[in-house]
Amino acid sequence: MYSYKCVVSYEGTRYNGWQKQGNTTNTIQEKIEEILTKALDEPIEIAGSGRTDAGVHALGQVFHFHCSKAAFEKDHSDTFLNDVNHHLPKDIRILSINACHERFHARLNATTKTYQYRIDISPYGNIFARNTSHHIATPLDIEAMKASANLLIGTHDFKSFCSNKRMKKSSIRTIYNIDISLDSTNELLLLTYTGNGFLYNMVRILTGTLIEIGLGLRKPEDIPNMLKGCDRGLAGHTAPAQGLFLISVTY
Repeated sequence: MYSYKCVVSYEGTRYNGWQKQGNTTNTIQEKIEEILTKALDEPIEIAGSGRTDAGVHALGQVFHFHCSKAAFEKDHSDTFLNDVNHHLPKDIRILSINACHERFHARLNATTKTYQYRIDISPYGNIFARNTSHHIATPLDIEAMKASANLLIGTHDFKSFCSNKRMKKSSIRTIYNIDISLDSTNELLLLTYTGNGFLYNMVRILTGTLIEIGLGLRKPEDIPNMLKGCDRGLAGHTAPAQGLFLISVTY
């Protein structure tokens, strides 16, 4: 048995998320499995580092798979990837493939993940970024957003920032860093989160909360009560999917 670790990039605009589903074939996982199955001439199932919702993108999603024969001969991974990427949709690209230990698991072995949320703050909205950012024309108080972000860093119970009301597992997570900065054009506000794991919709709810603080609808002082309350109703709205990217996963 051969095992492989892959890194994939995709624009999630036209897909129903990463995870394979019973009621649709329009998922990123299914598209990749279909092409790998044809390339290796055997049924291939892949396991990702985590799910991304419909409309969410990735620069560095990680997945692994097993197969009964070598995917490529030594030093010929580029040839294999060229063939696979040629048959994948143009908005999905496998960036690398490497042999890994048979017990490697893309989700269970992950130690940190980094997500980035992109907010288009240009006056009228960049039409070329409409599928990969959330446009907000109203000026945001970035300093207030930064002050609030600092209060979210650390190990906390983030139940107030999770959409899954029936989740029975622990909602305690550690956020190592939240960086809020402008890109070189000063028209794209980048919120970059690094942590040991994130709950369902957690990054989008954190972002929605910070947006409301930036708009003056909430205050930085509200953050401690949100964390202590463990109640989804205390936090802000869930920011739209199109602004979110899974940047990288570390092991």
